[in-house]
Amino acid sequence: MLSQTVDYALRAMLHLAGQGGVAASTDRIAGRTSVPAGYLAKIMRDLVVAGLVSSFRGPRGGFALAREASAITLLDVVNAVEPIARIDRCPRREPCLGGLCALHRRIDEIAAHMEAAFAATSLADLLASDAERSARDTRDAG
Repeated sequence: MLSQTVDYALRAMLHLAGQGGVAASTDRIAGRTSVPAGYLAKIMRDLVVAGLVSSFRGPRGGFALAREASAITLLDVVNAVEPIARIDRCPRREPCLGGLCALHRRIDEIAAHMEAAFAATSLADLLASDAERSARDTRDAG
Protein backbone atom coordinates (compact mmCIF):
# COMPACT_ATOMS: atom_id res chain seq x y z
CA MET A 1 0.00 0.00 0.00
CA LEU A 2 2.77 2.44 0.89
CA SER A 3 6.07 2.42 -0.89
CA GLN A 4 9.26 1.24 0.73
CA THR A 5 10.55 4.82 0.56
CA VAL A 6 7.65 6.06 2.69
CA ASP A 7 8.11 3.19 5.14
CA TYR A 8 11.83 3.96 5.47
CA ALA A 9 11.17 7.68 5.94
CA LEU A 10 8.61 7.01 8.66
CA ARG A 11 10.99 4.62 10.45
CA ALA A 12 13.80 7.19 10.35
CA MET A 13 11.54 9.98 11.61
CA LEU A 14 10.24 7.84 14.48
CA HIS A 15 13.80 7.03 15.45
CA LEU A 16 14.70 10.72 15.48
CA ALA A 17 11.54 11.54 17.43
CA GLY A 18 12.69 9.16 20.16
CA GLN A 19 16.13 10.78 20.42
CA GLY A 20 15.05 13.81 22.45
CA GLY A 21 16.68 16.30 20.09
CA VAL A 22 20.06 14.55 20.01
CA ALA A 23 21.45 14.31 16.48
CA ALA A 24 21.94 10.85 15.01
CA SER A 25 24.19 9.92 12.10
CA THR A 26 22.92 8.22 8.97
CA ASP A 27 24.76 5.04 10.00
CA ARG A 28 23.15 5.05 13.45
CA ILE A 29 19.67 5.66 12.05
CA ALA A 30 20.21 2.96 9.41
CA GLY A 31 21.37 0.47 12.03
CA ARG A 32 18.47 1.14 14.37
CA THR A 33 15.79 1.12 11.67
CA SER A 34 17.08 -1.59 9.30
CA VAL A 35 17.14 0.87 6.41
CA PRO A 36 20.06 0.67 3.92
CA ALA A 37 22.40 3.58 4.70
CA GLY A 38 22.85 4.66 1.07
CA TYR A 39 19.12 4.84 0.47
CA LEU A 40 18.55 6.50 3.82
CA ALA A 41 20.95 9.32 2.88
CA LYS A 42 18.70 10.25 -0.06
CA ILE A 43 15.60 10.12 2.12
CA MET A 44 17.24 12.30 4.76
CA ARG A 45 18.04 14.93 2.11
CA ASP A 46 14.37 14.99 1.13
CA LEU A 47 13.36 15.40 4.78
CA VAL A 48 15.85 18.26 5.23
CA VAL A 49 14.56 20.01 2.09
CA ALA A 50 10.99 19.65 3.43
CA GLY A 51 12.03 21.33 6.69
CA LEU A 52 11.24 18.32 8.85
CA VAL A 53 14.84 17.50 9.75
CA SER A 54 17.90 19.61 10.47
CA SER A 55 21.37 18.39 9.57
CA PHE A 56 24.52 19.11 11.56
CA ARG A 57 28.14 18.72 10.49
CA GLY A 58 31.06 17.61 12.59
CA PRO A 59 31.96 14.71 14.86
CA ARG A 60 28.69 14.98 16.79
CA GLY A 61 26.73 15.83 13.67
CA GLY A 62 23.91 14.04 12.04
CA PHE A 63 20.21 14.65 11.85
CA ALA A 64 17.57 15.78 14.33
CA LEU A 65 13.94 16.77 14.05
CA ALA A 66 13.54 20.39 12.97
CA ARG A 67 10.51 20.80 15.25
CA GLU A 68 8.73 18.94 18.03
CA ALA A 69 7.48 15.43 17.28
CA SER A 70 3.97 16.59 18.16
CA ALA A 71 4.16 19.16 15.34
CA ILE A 72 5.13 16.66 12.63
CA THR A 73 2.37 14.52 11.16
CA LEU A 74 2.74 11.35 9.22
CA LEU A 75 1.31 13.22 6.24
CA ASP A 76 4.18 15.73 6.51
CA VAL A 77 6.64 12.86 6.18
CA VAL A 78 4.73 11.16 3.36
CA ASN A 79 4.47 14.42 1.41
CA ALA A 80 8.20 15.03 1.83
CA VAL A 81 9.22 11.80 0.13
CA GLU A 82 6.32 10.55 -1.98
CA PRO A 83 2.94 12.31 -1.77
CA ILE A 84 -0.21 10.21 -2.01
CA ALA A 85 -1.45 10.24 -5.59
CA ARG A 86 -4.87 11.79 -5.97
CA ILE A 87 -7.05 11.34 -9.04
CA ASP A 88 -8.45 14.51 -10.56
CA ARG A 89 -9.48 13.06 -13.91
CA CYS A 90 -10.38 9.63 -15.11
CA PRO A 91 -7.33 7.75 -16.44
CA ARG A 92 -9.46 5.67 -18.83
CA ARG A 93 -9.05 6.39 -22.52
CA GLU A 94 -12.63 7.46 -23.01
CA PRO A 95 -13.54 10.42 -20.81
CA CYS A 96 -16.05 9.88 -18.04
CA LEU A 97 -19.14 12.02 -18.29
CA GLY A 98 -19.61 14.37 -15.36
CA GLY A 99 -16.20 13.83 -13.73
CA LEU A 100 -14.63 10.65 -12.40
CA CYS A 101 -16.14 7.25 -13.04
CA ALA A 102 -17.35 5.32 -9.98
CA LEU A 103 -14.13 3.29 -9.70
CA HIS A 104 -11.74 6.22 -9.84
CA ARG A 105 -13.95 8.39 -7.64
CA ARG A 106 -13.85 5.65 -4.97
CA ILE A 107 -10.09 5.26 -5.27
CA ASP A 108 -9.69 9.02 -4.81
CA GLU A 109 -12.01 8.95 -1.77
CA ILE A 110 -9.83 6.24 -0.23
CA ALA A 111 -6.72 8.33 -0.90
CA ALA A 112 -8.44 11.28 0.80
CA HIS A 113 -9.18 9.10 3.86
CA MET A 114 -5.55 8.01 3.99
CA GLU A 115 -4.40 11.62 3.85
CA ALA A 116 -6.80 12.55 6.65
CA ALA A 117 -5.63 9.67 8.86
CA PHE A 118 -1.98 10.54 8.28
CA ALA A 119 -2.68 14.22 8.96
CA ALA A 120 -4.39 13.33 12.25
CA THR A 121 -1.40 11.32 13.55
CA SER A 122 1.81 12.91 14.79
CA LEU A 123 5.15 11.28 15.47
CA ALA A 124 4.52 11.94 19.17
CA ASP A 125 1.24 10.00 18.95
CA LEU A 126 3.10 6.95 17.67
CA LEU A 127 5.83 7.24 20.31
CA ALA A 128 3.17 7.39 23.03
CA SER A 129 1.39 4.38 21.56
CA ASP A 130 4.65 2.40 21.48
CA ALA A 131 5.41 3.39 25.09
CA GLU A 132 1.94 2.27 26.22
CA ARG A 133 2.32 -1.07 24.44
CA SER A 134 5.78 -1.61 25.94
CA ALA A 135 4.50 -0.86 29.45
CA ARG A 136 1.55 -3.22 28.93
CA ASP A 137 3.86 -5.98 27.64
CA THR A 138 6.12 -5.51 30.67
CA ARG A 139 3.14 -5.77 33.05
CA ASP A 140 1.81 -8.86 31.29
CA ALA A 141 5.21 -10.60 31.41
CA GLY A 142 5.56 -10.02 35.15
